[in-house]
Amino acid sequence: MPTALIVLAAGQGSRMQSDLPKVLHQVAHAPLLVHALIAGQSLSPDRTVIVAGHGGDAVEAAARDHDPEATVVRQTEQLGTGHAVQQAQAALDGFAGDAIVLYGDTPFIRAETLQAMLDARAAGADVVVLGFEAADPGRYGRLVADGDRLERIVEAKDATPDELSIRLCNSGVLAADAATLFALLDQVGNDNASGEYYLTDVIGLARAARLSARVVTCPEAETMGVNTRMDLAAAEATFQTRKRTEAMENGATLTAPETVFFAHDTYLGRDVIVEPNVVFGPGVTVESGATLRAFSHLEGCHVSEGCVIGPYARLRPGAELDRGAKIGNFVEVKNAQVHEGAKINHLTYVGDAEVGARANIGAGTVTCNYDGYFKHRTEIGEDAFIGSSTMLVAPVRVGAGAMTGSGSVITMDVADGALALGRAQQVTREGFATRLRAKLKAAKEKR
Repeated sequence: MPTALIVLAAGQGSRMQSDLPKVLHQVAHAPLLVHALIAGQSLSPDRTVIVAGHGGDAVEAAARDHDPEATVVRQTEQLGTGHAVQQAQAALDGFAGDAIVLYGDTPFIRAETLQAMLDARAAGADVVVLGFEAADPGRYGRLVADGDRLERIVEAKDATPDELSIRLCNSGVLAADAATLFALLDQVGNDNASGEYYLTDVIGLARAARLSARVVTCPEAETMGVNTRMDLAAAEATFQTRKRTEAMENGATLTAPETVFFAHDTYLGRDVIVEPNVVFGPGVTVESGATLRAFSHLEGCHVSEGCVIGPYARLRPGAELDRGAKIGNFVEVKNAQVHEGAKINHLTYVGDAEVGARANIGAGTVTCNYDGYFKHRTEIGEDAFIGSSTMLVAPVRVGAGAMTGSGSVITMDVADGALALGRAQQVTREGFATRLRAKLKAAKEKR
């Protein structure tokens, strides 16, 4: 059965106290909206429709950055969740299949949970609602059900005391045949305490039309919504705990897991060792057997098998490290290919460069890649030896097996196997330091 996602992302999120649309606040370096899309895309949907409102241009840009094929529609008036879903109707005109309604501020619905909802649909349920047992039901809508047979949903503000005692609550996530969903929404009114068109009203209408409604349940943590900065912090903590557990279950060693912070798309292979206080930005892949030492920061990079990174290393976007490369303390690598067995062990910047296999880059080396307007490339051949505190002024090439003397400024290419020295000649004046100290001491004593 074809599937369409309808992702509601129109809310302003006033309790966030922010100019940024709520769904664009980030958890693990990705907007909340993207987390919701990732969950839905596990179903391989045929269509994705995002309903935007406040900050619609920014929401649309973020959505298309993640999924260029997504359709973004606008809810210009905030008239309730039912009204929001109706905005997707034109975009799904002619679509024959199931529609699943998700929320851009609910980032943790698992793929298995959504599949269970589709399975309930395939088993004959006309409408499927995702519910959860709430520790504190509070303002959640209550699911009035007999087993998994759903009778109706009651919003807390409209509920009777008996209905408020129900602990089975509505997540808002709903699945139904798309045509059926929109036909029911056409019948929804706004005669309620808020004067809004509730999506939840479709359940009562479905039951009145002799359609079946079922409840699928999940742990409450999956349904966590983000409405405040405190919620955002809690969501980050939830994500990190889940990701750390996943990494260790898949064979990585985290020596102090509570200090390691992942991005939403971090990948660690088996037998990777991650020491304390390592932080991952987006776009990091670390292959099996690599070691990431303490206080390192990685973003947009690929670390091959057996590499050793850090401590206190920074890998920036475009860093590609081949097998067995070593990046040591206070080394920064950006947009550079570091080939097998190369060593960049300390106090060095390598940017817009290629470092050959087994090359050794001495402490304090800098690839001077930027002239204030353009970036330029440095090439270092295999088995080259770059002396400490060498300034490589790009564009420049140091050949295979070549060497540079410590403290050199290299502005011209160095041939394979050559030694390049680019520094001023040393001048030594015998006894000068002794005489200078005596002179300065005498001058100080006269003051």
